[in-house]
Amino acid sequence: MLGVIDLPTYLAGLVLIVLLPGPNSLYVLSVAARKGIRTGYTAAAGVWCGDTVLMTLSAAGVASLLQANAVLFGIVKYAGAGYLTWLAFGMLRAAWGMWRTRHERAEENEAAAAPAAEERPFRRALVISLFNPKAILFFVAFFVQFVDPGYAYPALSFVVLGAFAQLASFLYLTALIFSGTRLAAAFRRRKRLSAGATTAAGALFLGFAVKLTLASA
Repeated sequence: MLGVIDLPTYLAGLVLIVLLPGPNSLYVLSVAARKGIRTGYTAAAGVWCGDTVLMTLSAAGVASLLQANAVLFGIVKYAGAGYLTWLAFGMLRAAWGMWRTRHERAEENEAAAAPAAEERPFRRALVISLFNPKAILFFVAFFVQFVDPGYAYPALSFVVLGAFAQLASFLYLTALIFSGTRLAAAFRRRKRLSAGATTAAGALFLGFAVKLTLASA
């Protein structure tokens, strides 16, 4: 089918990969929980655009360049880790504010409104996606296994594989967004739960940063 081989195996592997938690899905979930469905989809659009760019770069051979150039890989890797760390500390700082003011509704509402004006979910999700060199390498390592080397138009094969990947991502992030809005209702009722969840999200982002820092090309 258009130069794609063993499609059922690809789809099975794709589902498993999409379901693995990562900074992209965690960020979309947190945005939806804090700001609702529309903003959740805005963040998801940033993820989809970032993934599209990574797939295009992978098909163009940029992943091979990163793999061969340790200095370039290191620059991208540490830039990505630094950005994730910055996000993590922002979440932890917000969680600390929630813990301190959890009994003061007016102060909580004021604290929640301040970051809302500054945050740009699409741009933030896009940057999270792009600053992940391991994702570029993954797309190449996974995609090329299902492209027929004898097919005359390999770019078309990458388009087909990428379309399936984006569809799986759309379905998964949609489920997270609607789950996030349900969580939001619980967070509004229980400020301690909201602070705890924000703390956990910040800790996970720190973990993602450390994992990326230790990654090798």
